[in-house]
Order: sequence, then structure tokens, then C-alpha cells
Amino acid sequence: MLLHSRIPCDIVSSKDEFCGGYNTFVANPEEDLTTDSFLGHLHGKVFGPRNAAESCPETRSPRLPALDALRGLIIVVMALDHANQFIAHGKVGLEQWVGQFPNYQGDELAFLTRFVTHPAAPGFFFLLGAGMVLLATSRRQRGWDNWRIRKHLIVRGILLILFQFFVENPAWGIGQPSGSTVYFGVLYSLGGAMIIGTLLLHLPTRWLAGLSALLIVSTELLLPSARTGFVEYAPVLRLWLVPGYTRGMLVLYPVMPWLGVMGLGMAYGRWLSQDSERACQGGLWLGAAAILLFIPIRLGGGFGNIRPWQGDGWIGFLNVVKYPPSIVFLLITLGVDLLLFGWFARLVAGPTAILWPLVVFGRTPLFFYVTHLYLYGYMGQLIAPEGIGIQRMYPYWVVGLVILFPLCWLY
Repeated sequence: MLLHSRIPCDIVSSKDEFCGGYNTFVANPEEDLTTDSFLGHLHGKVFGPRNAAESCPETRSPRLPALDALRGLIIVVMALDHANQFIAHGKVGLEQWVGQFPNYQGDELAFLTRFVTHPAAPGFFFLLGAGMVLLATSRRQRGWDNWRIRKHLIVRGILLILFQFFVENPAWGIGQPSGSTVYFGVLYSLGGAMIIGTLLLHLPTRWLAGLSALLIVSTELLLPSARTGFVEYAPVLRLWLVPGYTRGMLVLYPVMPWLGVMGLGMAYGRWLSQDSERACQGGLWLGAAAILLFIPIRLGGGFGNIRPWQGDGWIGFLNVVKYPPSIVFLLITLGVDLLLFGWFARLVAGPTAILWPLVVFGRTPLFFYVTHLYLYGYMGQLIAPEGIGIQRMYPYWVVGLVILFPLCWLY
């Protein structure tokens, strides 16, 4: 559970499952929310099946390929980021609210290799929220009461946090000197947001969307002054709001801002369950609007950016704060995610073979996530412990995906 000297660039994974129903958009009541079936198997071993219907595969609904494809795409680009770190050693730095900001010095390939991975983390939290609502809706129709739904989600949130410490963290120490820092990354934040999110499931949609937006905006309002950014803040403050290092713990994904992203996904999930066709079309418009709104806020350089531009030109314009997520970061990344989802939904109206590889990855997100960390970690140690550079890293990223594809398909 200890983090070694390697600091992860962007630890993201998909933690939600969807399938058809409710006009082809609904959470699969038999599939595990927040992961692939891996946590479902673990939950079943600990707590046992809830009833015969839950253990009967014939009762499962058809899945929605568009959501699986979106999830698959963002874990593929996530793998690029981690291959860059493990194999290329091309990490320039973290887009933090304080301290030295990544300076790419005009290296367009290095910047784009990092930038294309940014929609992953917001996408996963957003999908998590939508999945929680859709799953809760489907389970209520099967007779579950509110407490049973909450317990179902809370158990999975706890398991995700345990995975953070005992499964993910050791992977970041591959080839690194032993250390004593405990890392709180995306699995911690996903699990924490899921647990707290169980209290939001029954809020009216407008209240839910408003509270989520307030959490996102309040992140920038409540952040301490950059002049005190290297103070060892109390651990609770780190875990909730302020990324950074304190007393042997490193937090990159505090819960509060990402809980806001998950809440927006919950509100969108309500729309999906009520009118999937309009929600899909509306998602395209929302995505385009978010990207358009990004432009004036970013050009203004003030509130919504957390810190002023760092660098010049188009790289400086797009190089935004991620830790914690600034408003401009969420506008451009969630905008891209919504546009991709709408596009994939249109593609699956016809032949879907083009999306099949992404669907395979998207249906096994936790398995992919854990496996790819160890795969690229040991691949980097075998190929070039000192790093090989970004350009030479790309073929190994592809090789890793080729290895992972049959494993995910068989899983």
C-alpha cells in the first residue's frame, strides 16, 4: 500500500457498467456498477448472491455498445499516458494548482501525448454518476428498497478504496526504490465519491445539478492561496479538497471536486433513464456548448483557470490545471466526452464492427486497468529501465494493447 518514488501522471480507470433497456439506455441490473465483473465476483464471494434472479445470466439485458466504446476509448488513451510514464519516462510534470507547472518548451508531441489523455478522468467520474442513477432505477423496479441500493454502492466504494492501496499502489513502485508515501489516487476518489453519492441519489434533479456545479465552482473559491501551497495541510483537508503531500500521504484526487463531476453524471443519468434519445442528442449540444464556453474563460485567464497561463501559444492555451480540476479543464474534457458519446451512439445505429475493439476494452475496465499498470511497468523495466523517449514508446503502447485485447475478450 506504499507509494514508491514514481509519481503517477494520471491514474484513471472506468468504474461503471451499462447496457440496454429503458429505450436502450439503462444500467444492467445484473452487471457490477463501477467495475467490470471483477468486483462483482469479489462481492459475491463475501456476501453471496442476493437472490436467484441476480445469479441467473439469462435475465441480463443487452448492453449499449456506445457507452462501452466511450469507456474503451478513454482507457486506451489512459494506457498511452501510463506507457509514456513507464516506458518513455516522458512525464514533464503535473498540472497542479501550485508549484512548477509543466513546460513543454515547444515539444508538441510531448504535450499532445499528455493532452489527449485528459478526458479520461472526468469521463470516468461522469459515467460513474450516470451508472449509479441508472442502476438504482433498475434495482427499484426489481423491488429493492433505498437502503439496499445504498449498501450495494457503499460496499463497492469501499472495495475500490482497498484496491487503491493494495492493488494499484504497488504497481507504481515497479523498478523504483522502496518508499513510505501512501498514495491516494483515482480509485480512492471514485470510491469516496460513490459512498457520499449514495446520499444524493434521491435529490431532485435540479438540486442535484446545482449542488454538483457548486462543488466544482467552490473548489477554486476555497483553495488556499498559492503562496501557502506547500504548507502541510491537515490530512482531512488534503483528502477532501487540496491536492498535495502531507505527513507521508500524497493526494492527487481529493473527493470534493470529483464528487461534483460525478453529480453531473447522476443528473445526466436521470435524463438518460427518462428519454434516452433526447438525452443523447442533448449531450451533443451540451458537449459543443462546454467547449465553446471554454474559449472565453480560458482567454480571460481569471476565475475558472485556478492559475494564470503557463507558457505561450496554443500549448499554453490548452495546458490547464488538472489537480484539482479547474473549470476550464472540466469544460473541455467533459465537452469532448459528451461529443464522443453522441457520435458513438449514432455509429451504433448501423454496423458496429468498427467499435468492437473499444467495446471489448470498455466492458472490462477494472481488469484492464490493473493489468495494464503491471504490463507497462514490467515492460518498461525489461525494455529500457532508463526510458526510450516518446517517439519510440508508441509502438510498445500498441504492443501492450494487442496483448491486452485477447485477455479482456476472454475475461
